[in-house]
Amino acid sequence: MKIEIDMGLTAASGAVPGPAMLDLEELLATRLLVQGNSGSGKSHLLRRLLEQSAPHVQQVVIDPEGDFVGLADRFGHVVVDGDRSVAELETIAARVRQHRISAVLTLETLDAEMQMRAAALFLNGLFDADRDHWFPALVIVDEAQLFAPAVSGDVSEEARKLSLGAMTNLMCRGRKRGLAGVIATQRLAKLAKNVAAEATNFLMGRTFLDIDMARAADLLGLERRQAEVFRELQRGHFVALGPALSRRPLPIRVGAVKTAPRGGTPKLTPLPGQPSAEARDLILAPVPLGPARATAAERRAAAPSAPSMHQILEEIVRNRPAGPAPEEVPALPAEERERSLRAIARETMADPDSFFRPEPVLFGDFQVRCRIGRVGTVAPAEVKLYLNAARAGLDPDRAAGAEWDRALAVARAIPDDMQAIYLIMAGAALAGAPCPSDHEVARRCGMHSAGRARSRIRHLDKGDLVVTRSDMSGNRVAAVPEFGWETAPGDPNAPATAPAEAARAVTPDLFGPSERTAAE
Repeated sequence: MKIEIDMGLTAASGAVPGPAMLDLEELLATRLLVQGNSGSGKSHLLRRLLEQSAPHVQQVVIDPEGDFVGLADRFGHVVVDGDRSVAELETIAARVRQHRISAVLTLETLDAEMQMRAAALFLNGLFDADRDHWFPALVIVDEAQLFAPAVSGDVSEEARKLSLGAMTNLMCRGRKRGLAGVIATQRLAKLAKNVAAEATNFLMGRTFLDIDMARAADLLGLERRQAEVFRELQRGHFVALGPALSRRPLPIRVGAVKTAPRGGTPKLTPLPGQPSAEARDLILAPVPLGPARATAAERRAAAPSAPSMHQILEEIVRNRPAGPAPEEVPALPAEERERSLRAIARETMADPDSFFRPEPVLFGDFQVRCRIGRVGTVAPAEVKLYLNAARAGLDPDRAAGAEWDRALAVARAIPDDMQAIYLIMAGAALAGAPCPSDHEVARRCGMHSAGRARSRIRHLDKGDLVVTRSDMSGNRVAAVPEFGWETAPGDPNAPATAPAEAARAVTPDLFGPSERTAAE
């Protein structure tokens, strides 16, 4: 049985407008690519497609901006928040396929990298469903260039590969599993070619860059001189081609929709009629007193840049008194060298202000101390590991044990931006101390944003490196399942430890016990 849905009207010049029909069954077999600059009507087109096909086929929407959550009120879609653990996203995706329930995965609360990871996990959950649940479903991915970028950007390479692999599976291998990809992008040049190449149906909207117009013309089989048509398209007008739409390029105008996005296009509104005197008093009213701010003169006086590692070493060599050539220092035994490096890291991070010093300065300080202690130079990756271990704040005796060595072995395989947080949580769990708050984790990692620390803790949780839970009092407990360690309950919103207390928690002396340690 052939099922067609109405996408609007044909808009060919000189012809009587007629209905623009889309063959839904053919779309399930051949996939669809939508392209158009911001404001060209892509989201409106996707909304029309979703509304018209909702009674006939299951739908799954990957929504990075929360534009399609309104479908739940009128068409019964289940809204799934992407801020969930790995197991939750994969299980929910499997249930969506099993019960044939339309769903919208909203990712608006996540940053770009977490959006890519959450979308990849959900798509892989749909793709890996049991064969008995391979029912036909439309999978709509808005802003697909975010999830299948042509080149690496600000996100980690691991997240990019995970997301790109999931999108490639959807477009290349999803048809046999009943998944029909519908992807929309602002620019074809930003979208990975192996993802875009699998679409057989195209709806090309307004675009202005020559490279995008030429690529769109190539996909539609138009001559290069005809590519100018894409620059002249109005909002909501597209050129359609494909077995589910038209065998020849066909201009269409997308019809009206029943639901609306939460944001919408900004509309001009009249400015408030405010007399100039009142407006001046309103803007220049006395500002409430708050923390002292730097004066203009102080702001103009830029602080000197921190010296680099090479500058520090050059200064030491330049000021060193002339003397006989030093005798060659024998290499330290492996165990003694390891103890010295850990002590040097604790000394480097002893000052609470060290947590916020730039990495090159910390590296230079560490290497200078290594030379003074006759340890030799250390590879940058190892320096990073020792400094991150010192951020955990463990006492020297516990840090010298075999259990902490196991945690360091795991940390070596963790990305640099997650390594410090893992060691902070693992150190608290090993010591049985209260779970560090988001503010405390941010302080130890040299960040000023507790929200950023909270996001990275959730990322560790989703990777099952550290598992967090809340007790009846709302306190957080963190466990390291690989070793069976667990922290005591701690308030996740508690303020960071005072600098004086933090300084007392670290053993700063490299060459001998401190007075406080001796007194104890």
